[in-house]
Amino acid sequence: MIKSLEPYTRSILRIMAGVIQIEYGFNHLFAVPVGPGGPRPAAGIGTLLWYAGLLDTIGGALMILGLLTAPVAFILCGEMAYAFFFSHVPRGSILPFTNGGVPAVLLCFIYLHLVTADGGPWSLDRWIAKWRQATQ
Repeated sequence: MIKSLEPYTRSILRIMAGVIQIEYGFNHLFAVPVGPGGPRPAAGIGTLLWYAGLLDTIGGALMILGLLTAPVAFILCGEMAYAFFFSHVPRGSILPFTNGGVPAVLLCFIYLHLVTADGGPWSLDRWIAKWRQATQ
């Protein structure tokens, strides 16, 4: 019984990962929402953090919609791995709990899973596949 819910919980996992990703993107691009460290300025246009914000915002939106799930998840998985190793590890520890990298690690592995799994039944990818099959 519980196993039959797995595709739906995968859709929920994908949607929530996208929501979290968009929050990071908006924080980088527009400095909202304000994080636990207090307000900080938005990333300057053309900086690495600004490009990360674009990836986070666009990729997060595509994750929420379940559109191009596997390729977008691959890109976001790489971005989160990069964020962990080049932003969090230099803080002095490889341990995610001590360097503040827990969200990056969790999102990285969620996206790694979504690279190999589909976006679930509540995704545009699934809807498009059904539409294509019906029109053939």
